[in-house]
Amino acid sequence: MKRFSTSPRELVASFWHNRGLILQLAKREVIGRYRGSILGILWSFFQPLLMLCVYTFVFGVVFRARWNTGSESKIEYALVLFAGLLVFNLFAECTLRAPNLVVGNTNYVKKIIFPLEVLPWVAFASALFHTGVSFAAWLVVYLLVFGVPHGTMLLFPLILVDVMLLSMGIAWFLASLGVYLRDVGQIVGIIVPALMFLSPIFYPVSALPEEYRRLLYTNPLTFLIEQARDVLIWDKVPAWSSLGLFTIFAAALAWLGFVWFQKTRRGFADVL
Repeated sequence: MKRFSTSPRELVASFWHNRGLILQLAKREVIGRYRGSILGILWSFFQPLLMLCVYTFVFGVVFRARWNTGSESKIEYALVLFAGLLVFNLFAECTLRAPNLVVGNTNYVKKIIFPLEVLPWVAFASALFHTGVSFAAWLVVYLLVFGVPHGTMLLFPLILVDVMLLSMGIAWFLASLGVYLRDVGQIVGIIVPALMFLSPIFYPVSALPEEYRRLLYTNPLTFLIEQARDVLIWDKVPAWSSLGLFTIFAAALAWLGFVWFQKTRRGFADVL
């Protein structure tokens, strides 16, 4: 039985050698998602804007959630909220799809030469495209309301790198586990929406009592969302030491997820 390398070097090499395949499959997914619809790929632009309007009304008007900016502007609240959603939606889309990545591509499992480990990369690349479109919409509104953005906005890709490492580690683990335990998809479908409300997307961490703040910081998305807002909204550089430690943690998680996937993939064909 073939053995699959689990080294960190193989993780990077697999991505690099198959980068063309990953982009091709991701492009096919994005186009296929909107094929046949009237607006086509424009839905990737309008959908997040429509949801943003709903969230802004519910949390900004009905529940009157606020950040300590001294402003009552609904547009400013929407921009702050959307900055958090950029991070969460990227993570959520990749994670929600992960349990069915292998199960939904059984034809690839039968092909010995197909690199199954790239399937989570394809899911992330597709999700990253939608994040890019959402960011473009956010940036247009920011330019119209506040003008030229802060220079710290250029550091936003650093935050996305950590989101990528975190998402990939979880995606490799769930993609493999979903083959052997089909209930995983249902469980993830419950946890991820709950995680959205347990992240400081619609409210600042400072709005919670002290004892609950510590609990909120056990959610790794809390740190990433706050760092994203720092560079996009508040004109602050990331907390470099904390960001460095988080990167090490996320990279280790990505590697562990890759190891799990490589160790368990030999049984995929037998189960499917």
